[in-house]
Amino acid sequence: MIHTYKISGMTCSGCEATVKSNLLKLPDVESVEVSKDTGVATIGMSKHISLEELQNAIGVNSKYLISNDNSVAQSMEESSWFATYKPLFVLFGLILIVSFIASYHIGELAPTLWMRYFMAGFFLCFSYFKLINLQGFADSYSMYDIVAKRINVWGLIYPFVELALGIAYVTNFAPFTTNIITVAVMGISSIGVIVSVANKQKIQCACLGAVFNLPMSTITIIEDLLMVAMAGVMLFL
Repeated sequence: MIHTYKISGMTCSGCEATVKSNLLKLPDVESVEVSKDTGVATIGMSKHISLEELQNAIGVNSKYLISNDNSVAQSMEESSWFATYKPLFVLFGLILIVSFIASYHIGELAPTLWMRYFMAGFFLCFSYFKLINLQGFADSYSMYDIVAKRINVWGLIYPFVELALGIAYVTNFAPFTTNIITVAVMGISSIGVIVSVANKQKIQCACLGAVFNLPMSTITIIEDLLMVAMAGVMLFL
């Protein structure tokens, strides 16, 4: 997750370097960009860090004061929203196009076939990103998933479940059972996401594994519930 703050007291490049190096000493800080010209610090962090902790890092009695700047934060959030979720949008777009082409036969679109191919592409692609860093995904997933919180090994198993579902949709293997499992797995997974978003928890979304640092949001909810809805529709077609 990325947050922006206002920092006063910086007058030279040495000030920038001091503030940056002190902030990077915090264990949950992943990246820091500081500008004396704008007086803004952009901080990437693995979990939310309080303003007090940030001030302690740069010095309680130092000349550098860090504070929230809602106008800066809002501006940065609006301008970077698409950039933040760009990997997810691109992936969804590619899956959408390929599944449409694969299901377009004799001049018309076969809706059931399109949904099956779309879900196959979704599970295969998303399992791939999770498998790149399996332990990293499991660690992130256990922060919000209701099953992974209680059963640690579930985070390590989940990507293989998605992989198996992707293969099942590609081959049309046991469609009724596959759709039932999808509704159950994605439905349960969405509960933790909904709770986290409702509680405004600032944690990393694990939908694309640990490869991309995507924040948890309503987009994650839509992604999970879309799969539940498609699988539910296919049960009756």
